[in-house]
Amino acid sequence: MQEPFEAIVISRGDDKVQKVETRQLNLDDLMDGDVLLEVEATTINYKDGLAITGKAPVIRRWPMIPGIDCAATIVKSSHAGFTAGDSVILNGWGVGETHMGAFAKYARVSGDWLIKRPANISAMDAMAIGTAGYTSMLCVMALQRYGLTPASGPIVVSGANGGVGSVAISILSKLGYTVIASTGRPEEEDFLRSLGADDIIDRKELSEPGRPLGKERWAGGIDAVGSHTLANMLAMTQYGGAVAACGLAQGMDLPATVMPFILRGIALLGVDSVMAPKPLREEAWERLGHDLDVGKLHSLSKTIGFDEIVETAHALIDGKIRGRVVVDMKK
Repeated sequence: MQEPFEAIVISRGDDKVQKVETRQLNLDDLMDGDVLLEVEATTINYKDGLAITGKAPVIRRWPMIPGIDCAATIVKSSHAGFTAGDSVILNGWGVGETHMGAFAKYARVSGDWLIKRPANISAMDAMAIGTAGYTSMLCVMALQRYGLTPASGPIVVSGANGGVGSVAISILSKLGYTVIASTGRPEEEDFLRSLGADDIIDRKELSEPGRPLGKERWAGGIDAVGSHTLANMLAMTQYGGAVAACGLAQGMDLPATVMPFILRGIALLGVDSVMAPKPLREEAWERLGHDLDVGKLHSLSKTIGFDEIVETAHALIDGKIRGRVVVDMKK
């Protein structure tokens, strides 16, 4: 256990210039925690891409091992809820931002952040789902708690080719919803329809400044984009509908008015995946084991090795990756 292992480390000097490199670390280099994990698989989320490229101030502690997700086996535990040999999933909790993350052979974390991996979800499939897919499930659950059913009308999904969007389409389709996919890549129409999208719209219909109130086009939406996209999605939601918002790829602003809320009685449902309580996480992962088509999950995923993480993170931020990326840490 004391042999060096590889990790991707992001550091920053006095000049504030970020450096990304692969280093040999020892267990003593890891941060405190009551559980030591051996990482089996991880994934590259949008947030990981931002951290590696430096396009946004994601990292708040230096140096940092990025990687906000992992499926892992417990090597050692002093946490009452886990023992050595348990298969677990970790999503969020500031890992990869303020606490060293999953782009390494080992990670030391708090057992309070972990859930046991459902028996019907493999480690690789868990990371094909990842935070993006888990967030998608939280969004679907939010819309269902609000009362939206397939009979309510279509659901629009922004960023349809991304991790959140692609998994959301798959889940909604399996549950019987009519899905409208918003994408900036019309050449991916066949792919999106294979996931279950019933209709495709150009993201320009949502991403440009729009009217305070538009024609009612959908019962609800799942948005990972923010800014004008979310504002327009709200403006075109039918009476009594709701939109679940979970991201800000276009921007953190919301250039909207109160008109959709007070004239149509719609709801904006905020969805947080990072600090979500454990019971909600367990419910989401349990449902993913049943409500997500594994065949579709495989069709929207690609697998890479550890040495390809940095290059793939840049491609993700450049919009060159569709669906999900799984990192096989034993590859």
